Amino acid sequence: MKKLIISALALVAIAIAPNTYAQTKMVGGAAMYPTKNIVENAVNSKDHTTLVAAVKAAGLVETLEGAGPFTVFAPTNEAFDKLPAGTVDNLVKPENKATLTKILTYHVVAGRISAADLMEKVKAGMGKAELKTVQGETLTVMQQGKKLYLVDSKGGKSWITIADVFQSNGVIHVVNAVLMP
Repeated sequence: MKKLIISALALVAIAIAPNTYAQTKMVGGAAMYPTKNIVENAVNSKDHTTLVAAVKAAGLVETLEGAGPFTVFAPTNEAFDKLPAGTVDNLVKPENKATLTKILTYHVVAGRISAADLMEKVKAGMGKAELKTVQGETLTVMQQGKKLYLVDSKGGKSWITIADVFQSNGVIHVVNAVLMP
């Protein structure tokens, strides 16, 4: 009887563990530790140096280090490179801080929303789900096969290339295009 109880408890622990303890993932050549916050992890990703510079220029570091939780759709350097030449250099100028902040906060949703949660929302929404961003407008999430993508208010599409990079204050989903409000 004692062995049966111990076995049952072990099975319960194994079943709960994947949901309780997030896995460390590699992004941009760096480990993303679930015990660190969004900023502490992002600064180590060589694929997100442009995003980190933009977050600093917009004055959003303290916010993204806060308790959250936040879901961040994090564009890579390649995503920023797809923008017209000079766009990023122009956006990080102090006089364009409001526009930069608007674009960056359009990539953030309140709460910790996993890829499985996004897929459930899409399923419940008959093929699409709308997410209210911190910026105030909506992003549309859709699914194609097992992949998720986002459609911004201008019709631009961005694929989630790395999902469920869990942080102490939320989750990051790496995306391949900059979303525009």
